[in-house]
Amino acid sequence: MRTKQELTEDIRRERRAALVVNARSRRGRQLYADAHARLLAAGFELLGSYAVDRPGELEKSLTAALAHHPDLLVAGGGDGTISTAGRMLAHRDVALGLLPLGTTNNFARTVGILPDLDEAIATLVDGRVIDVDLGVAGDMSFTNHVGAGLSAEIMINVPGRLKRVIGRIAYPLTALGLLTRHRPLRVTVRADGRELVLTTHQVYVANGGFHAGRPITADAHADDRLLVAYPVGGASKWELVRETARNALTGHRRTLRDQPFLAVGELWLETDRPAHVEVDGEPCGATPLRVAVDPNALRIMAPPGTPDH
Repeated sequence: MRTKQELTEDIRRERRAALVVNARSRRGRQLYADAHARLLAAGFELLGSYAVDRPGELEKSLTAALAHHPDLLVAGGGDGTISTAGRMLAHRDVALGLLPLGTTNNFARTVGILPDLDEAIATLVDGRVIDVDLGVAGDMSFTNHVGAGLSAEIMINVPGRLKRVIGRIAYPLTALGLLTRHRPLRVTVRADGRELVLTTHQVYVANGGFHAGRPITADAHADDRLLVAYPVGGASKWELVRETARNALTGHRRTLRDQPFLAVGELWLETDRPAHVEVDGEPCGATPLRVAVDPNALRIMAPPGTPDH
C-alpha cells in the first residue's frame, strides 16, 4: 500500500484513472460526456469509462473499472453512488475522485467539494489524497449516514421520476404524504455504557458533516473517528417538522456538545418494532442495528488544504 503522498504523486504524474458515472442520477445523463471530455483535456488517461443507466449495474461497472488498476477512480452521481463507490474502494490502494452530480451531495460537501463540475475537476487535477472514516451499519460500509424511521419510508416510496424532475423537493413532498399515517418509534441507543431512550419519528446516525445538503453541526466531519446519533423531534408530527426546519437553519451554529447529539465510535440502535433503515439514501434492512466507525478506511482526492487527521 502506497503512502498518501506517494499515491498523490502517482496520480499527478501518471494520470491513470477510470470513470464511472450514474447516468440515472439527476444530472448524470447531461454531465457524463462533459466530465469525460474534461478529464481527457486535463491530461488523464481513462483506462475505462462507464455510464451506468440501468438499475443494478453500478457495482458491476465499478468492479470493471477497478479491474483496470487505476490510481484514481472517479465516481459521478449522488450520495448513493458515492457511498457504493466508497464501500468498494475501502482499504484499497486507489483514491476516490468525486463528481457530485446528485441532489444533496452530502459527502462531497463534507470534504469541501461543492456541486460544481469545474471545481470537482480542478480538485482531481490539483488536489491531494487524504483518508477519511467510513461508517459500518451491520456489515455495510457507508460514507454519510444511517436513517431509521420516516426517512427510510421516504426513500422506499419517493418516485424516481419526480426526484429527477424537481430534485430535493421530491423528498419533503413525499414526506408530507407519509407523515399523516406514520407512527412514532420508541428508540433505544446504547453506547459507551450509556442508554438513551427516546420517542421520535426519525433518528439519524451520521459519519459525515452534512445532511440534506446542510451542515449537521459546525464541528462534525468524516475524519474524526466519531458517529453522531440524533433524533429529529419527539413523538408529535409537529415536532418533526419544526426540528427538521431548525436543523436546516441552525446546523452551522451548533456543536457536537449540544443537545440532542450523541458523538461516539460505536452504538446499538433498537426500536420497539422493526423499523426500515436507509443507508446514504438507499433502503438497507431494518432495526435492530449495530453502527460503528471504520477509521481512515477510504482514500479520496480532496482540495488542497483539506484537514487530514
